[in-house]
Amino acid sequence: MYIKKILWAVALIGLVVFGAVAYYIYGAMFKPNTSFNNEVAYIYIPTNAVYNDVRDQLSPLLRDMSTFDALAKQKKYTSNIKSGKFAIKKGMTNNDIINSVRIGKGLEVVASFNNQNSLKDLAGRISVQIEADSISLLEEMSDETFLEQNGFKKETALSMYLPNSYKFYWNTTARQFRDKMLTEYKRFWGKERLDKASAIGLSPQEVITLASIVHEESKKPEEQPRVAGVYLNRIQSGMPLQADPTLKFAAYQLPEYQGTVIRRVLNKHKTIDSPYNTYKYAGLPPGPIAMPDLSAIKAVLNAEEHNYYYFAADASRIGYHKFATNLSAHNRNAKAYQNYLSSQGINR
Repeated sequence: MYIKKILWAVALIGLVVFGAVAYYIYGAMFKPNTSFNNEVAYIYIPTNAVYNDVRDQLSPLLRDMSTFDALAKQKKYTSNIKSGKFAIKKGMTNNDIINSVRIGKGLEVVASFNNQNSLKDLAGRISVQIEADSISLLEEMSDETFLEQNGFKKETALSMYLPNSYKFYWNTTARQFRDKMLTEYKRFWGKERLDKASAIGLSPQEVITLASIVHEESKKPEEQPRVAGVYLNRIQSGMPLQADPTLKFAAYQLPEYQGTVIRRVLNKHKTIDSPYNTYKYAGLPPGPIAMPDLSAIKAVLNAEEHNYYYFAADASRIGYHKFATNLSAHNRNAKAYQNYLSSQGINR
C-alpha cells in the first residue's frame, strides 16, 4: 500500500513536471512574444554577426528573451546566423521569428540616388541605405582595373551610375553594388539609345557628359532638349561650348575656391587652365561635371533641332532661358541678366 502511494506520487509529480515542461515549450515556441505596438519592426543583422549581435537588436522587441534564447539554442540558430534586413511582425512567436531570420538573405531595400557631384558623394549616399560602408564603396567604384576593363576612366567613372531607385538586399557588398550598377548601365544603353547617340556623333559617356552640362544649365525638363540642341549645334559647327557650369567645376578643383559658392561667372574664371574650361578648350570636357537627371540624358538623345547657338538666363522667368540665333541678340539677353544680377547685389 505504501509503495503504491509512492508510485502514485511519483506519477503525479511526473505529470506536473511534464505539464510544466510542455507549457514552457509551448510558450517558447507558439506563444506571441513581441512587445512593440507597431505592425512590424525591422532588425539589421550585419555580415559576420554572432548571436549576441542579434540578441541585442531583439531584446527591446521581445517580452521574454529567455524563452527565445532557449528555443534559439534548441534549433541551433545561435551558430547559424544569417545577415540581412529582417521583419519582425507584431504577434510573432519565437518559432516564427527564428524561422524568418535564419532563411535566405532577408528583405530587399530600395536604394535611391540622384544628382551626386562625385563618386565620393555617391558612396556616402549609398552607404546609409545598404550595409557596405562609404570607404569600401568608393574603393570599388574607383578601381582602375575595373574601370579599364569596362571602358571607363577616372574622369568618366561617374557616368556609369544612372540616377534612379534600385532594389538590393541590405547586406549587399560594395562590389555587388558596383557590378549591379554596371548591369543597369548596359541595360539602359540598349540598341535604341545607342543608335540615337550614334546619330548625333556621341558615345554613351559623351552623352552623359553633355547631359551633365545641360542639367546644370537648366533644371526644367521641358527646356532641356532646347539647351541640348544649342550645344549640339556648337559641337557640329566647331564652336567651343563656352558652358558656364564647366567653369564653375574647373574653379571648384582649385584650393582658393574650396568651400565657396560661385553665383556669378566672371572673366577671371575664363582664364583657368583646365580641360574642363570649355571657353579655353574646344569640345566636351573629359567627363561629367556632376550626375545628370535621366531627363537631361534623354534631352540630349532627343535634342530639339533648331538654329539657336546661344542662350542666357531669363531674369523675367527665373529658371528659364532666352535663346538667340546670333551673337548680337545673345549679348542683349546676357546684358539684361547681368543687370539683374547686379541689381540683386550678386557680384561673385
